[in-house]
Amino acid sequence: MNANIRIQWLHKKLTMKSYPNAQRLAERFGISHRQAQRDLDYLRKKLGAPIAYDNSRKGFYYEESYVLPLLLSSDNDEHYIPEIFNVHSSEELAADESIIQMQIPYSAVIEIKNKLTALELSNYIVARQGHDRYMCEFHSIEKFLALLLSLDADFRIIEPYWLRERIVRSAKRVLANNEDENT
Repeated sequence: MNANIRIQWLHKKLTMKSYPNAQRLAERFGISHRQAQRDLDYLRKKLGAPIAYDNSRKGFYYEESYVLPLLLSSDNDEHYIPEIFNVHSSEELAADESIIQMQIPYSAVIEIKNKLTALELSNYIVARQGHDRYMCEFHSIEKFLALLLSLDADFRIIEPYWLRERIVRSAKRVLANNEDENT
């Protein structure tokens, strides 16, 4: 299993305050306890994550808010070592460098009134954000929006603003393209 996926899993669990530890990581991904400890050390020491251990809960947590940095690797290097870059704009990356981004998930807060619809989105929901609001994580914007539209249910994208604007633009385009010419 890819180390990036394990780091993402750790980050998600730490963000959700579910107090992961090396044993849970090892069991979840079928790796040794020592490898799991190295993953935690990598997140703390190399990526600068403010991780602390809670003895009463027997797991780790973030001491303060933390966002994973952009990790880049060459797509033709099977044994890459991730490097951290301070990339300020996409223009700083040459188009011919064959760079891929670590798949850090997008997140959105969605308002869903129908509990059945929330159940259908359970693979994407990572936390509840109050009454009828859910925090969702996804890797593909297009697939997530397509899923929302295919549910045939009312929903509202609370945040991020750019995602709400994207679905509104798409809906307007579809409506305009399907207007009846006779009316």
